[in-house]
Amino acid sequence: MQIYNTLTRRKEPFTPIEPGRVRMYVCGMTVYDYCHLGHARVMVAFDVITRYLRARGYDVTYVRNITDIDDKILKRADENDERISALTERMIAAMHEDEARLFVARPDAEPRATDHIDEIVSMIETLIGKGYAYAADNGDVYYRVRKFEGYGKLNNRDLDEMRSGARVEVEAHKEDPLDFVLWKAAKAGEESWPSPWGEGRPGWHIECSAMSTCCLGETFDIHGGGPDLTFPHHENEIAQSEAATGKPYVNTWMHAGAVRVNQEKMSKSLGNFFTIRDVLEHHDPEVVRYLLVASHYRSPINYALDSLSEARKSLERFYTALDGLDLVGVDEADSAPVVQAERAFNAAMDDDFNTPVALSALFDLTRELNRAKKEAPASAPRLAVGLKRLAGVLGLLQQDPATFLKGGDTALPLPAADIDARIAERAAAKQAKDFARADAIRDELAALGIELKDSREGTTWVLTSVDD
Repeated sequence: MQIYNTLTRRKEPFTPIEPGRVRMYVCGMTVYDYCHLGHARVMVAFDVITRYLRARGYDVTYVRNITDIDDKILKRADENDERISALTERMIAAMHEDEARLFVARPDAEPRATDHIDEIVSMIETLIGKGYAYAADNGDVYYRVRKFEGYGKLNNRDLDEMRSGARVEVEAHKEDPLDFVLWKAAKAGEESWPSPWGEGRPGWHIECSAMSTCCLGETFDIHGGGPDLTFPHHENEIAQSEAATGKPYVNTWMHAGAVRVNQEKMSKSLGNFFTIRDVLEHHDPEVVRYLLVASHYRSPINYALDSLSEARKSLERFYTALDGLDLVGVDEADSAPVVQAERAFNAAMDDDFNTPVALSALFDLTRELNRAKKEAPASAPRLAVGLKRLAGVLGLLQQDPATFLKGGDTALPLPAADIDARIAERAAAKQAKDFARADAIRDELAALGIELKDSREGTTWVLTSVDD
């Protein structure tokens, strides 16, 4: 297995620190608002990575933190006239609802910053003791960036260039403009905790250093996150952690790609900012998940109605092949098409989790399944079981086929009873040889994204497209 390492900027053979065991930390959400599509990308990407590692036999410990204290949380709680704990608990519950609808399994641990204040304070004390940090006269504690020789290695940045070219917060209390805060002195009325430097709260970067080492040890296998975290957040994590422990912090750094909306950067100022729940009001969650899985995790994703329509069509190909097959008690055994598909699937996923190529192996297996349904029906259920098992590694094809094809978790353009009534009206029109009316009913339903399928047993329908 090879994984692209952001630190070295190349693919590298993946060798866990402990044979057979993988320890992975992913930067989670700052819970002041509902999760957006960028969060969904990270959730789904590392869910797939975890599922595949486990499918390959690794014992995975997956930790994704929760930032439940920071400036944004304080500001939003104040705006809402709401206790901080009430805001964060409400947003954490919403986050769990969103990820469950996207078929994202919960991490093994979700440490919260406010539960690790003692470890954060202890790490800061270690950094001060080693000369990497200093307490300023305003009650803040800062990290001495220039003291850490490797600063900038994750992003391949030069310190002097950072100082002259980057936006760096300049404060009179800092020794150097590049220094960043580890502990913030409390302002009047703010939530705070006691420390050797007075009442205050941790800076964002130190929270992850403390929580990750607490949960996974001083050196662990994989650290992941979104594309916007490489600098300064992950760069600062490396500086803090390696200065405190004297050991390498993380062996492999992984970063998911950005989400673009109609080829533009997603932002509130452009009016193209979508929360997960905004999107799931109009689109089946599995369609959204497929869109996120169909691109390589490091590639940018374009969120657009056309993209969602293509994602749905792809899932329809799978579910149409599965539809009508009884898989209860079926053992896939050593079915040659499944063995071949699994070999191709694993080869793709072993190459830096290449999900687009892995999906192509599933489409190949789907073609074999369709052929078997026509030419060797007895063998079809075994192929279908293999298809569902491999797709399950990507978190796909876990719904009942007929339910998905009738819209799944998507709001239908017409109530199901009304659709059935239209079908009955069409059947009556055909019986009366009013074929123009029968065709008109078919066309009316097709315009709503409802496709009729006629057979000897009668007429059924599937939802083929959903407009926003």
